[in-house]
Amino acid sequence: MIILEDNHLGFDFPEIHAEARCAIDFQRTLRIPDDGRDYPLPPGLGSFPLRHLDDYAARLPESWRVRGGVIAPMHQAEAMWINFQSDYPFAVKVATGKICAITGDSWVDRLNRDPQDYVVLPEQPWLDGYCVEEGVVRQFVAMPLGEGYTVEEQLTGAGLHGGIQLVAYPMKAGHYEALRSERDGLRDHVIKMAEPELAPMPAMGLAPGGRMKQEIDDDPYGLDAWGQRHGSRCFITLLNSVQWMAVTGERPPTEPPTAQNYAALGLPWFDYYGGDARAVAGSEKLRGLKSVVQQAKGTGQAPPPDNESIVVPDVIPLGKPRTRPVRESMV
Repeated sequence: MIILEDNHLGFDFPEIHAEARCAIDFQRTLRIPDDGRDYPLPPGLGSFPLRHLDDYAARLPESWRVRGGVIAPMHQAEAMWINFQSDYPFAVKVATGKICAITGDSWVDRLNRDPQDYVVLPEQPWLDGYCVEEGVVRQFVAMPLGEGYTVEEQLTGAGLHGGIQLVAYPMKAGHYEALRSERDGLRDHVIKMAEPELAPMPAMGLAPGGRMKQEIDDDPYGLDAWGQRHGSRCFITLLNSVQWMAVTGERPPTEPPTAQNYAALGLPWFDYYGGDARAVAGSEKLRGLKSVVQQAKGTGQAPPPDNESIVVPDVIPLGKPRTRPVRESMV
């Protein structure tokens, strides 16, 4: 069961275990410079608003209504990271345009171990981008479909889906109880509506941005630990700011500050070390993709503004509990 509450997606599996629940939200953040350097973790700037897609179905194309899920607004070239909150173990698959953000492979409705195509909660507290190397991701950056920027278009040659796809699989109850005992207390919804087809809406997808230091933890439990018969899946459709106002009647969030402004104020960045956990190697498919800036230069288009390199003034190490500070205001 998936519940939308306070801009968080709650995945709840009481049929598996009374504690089998996790929450996922999408954090607005600084778009880091795409200059070949590996930057630390930028802060969260508050959750993107999420709304049930079916509440606005009459204003949306049929192809969007069929897949259901939720909608969220993003400005072009705006960045985001995915925030995971869970005490109960989950395996979560993340895709953009139905391309796995960990391996670069096309979406399949199952977990794969070689290579690992999912993240493990609570070991993985967040995901900021596409896993391109061991310990390095390329930031999630919103770009319109049809211009060749998105991972989906670069790998498949077509922009059919856009958005973000999630599926969460809880750990089997028996494995969880054994794990909790060992650790001494281990701490789509889809609606189809027969409405008239509206004028096509250009969808938004995610493209690779600047490089960031972040490890994707290797699964320490193995495939047999996960209840793959009980997964819940959600499609997050991304709307640009104009579409969001037309569909919901709400003003979208203002554009976030630039990384340059944030650094000039001397505000902190972050680093997280996962202890002795092994990291996955990264995807050769994703490593070979062009970033937003590289794609713009290669096609003679203007790259996104505010891409100048910065000197990070302060990096704060993060440990347990796995929480990443969120700045709702720059003051």
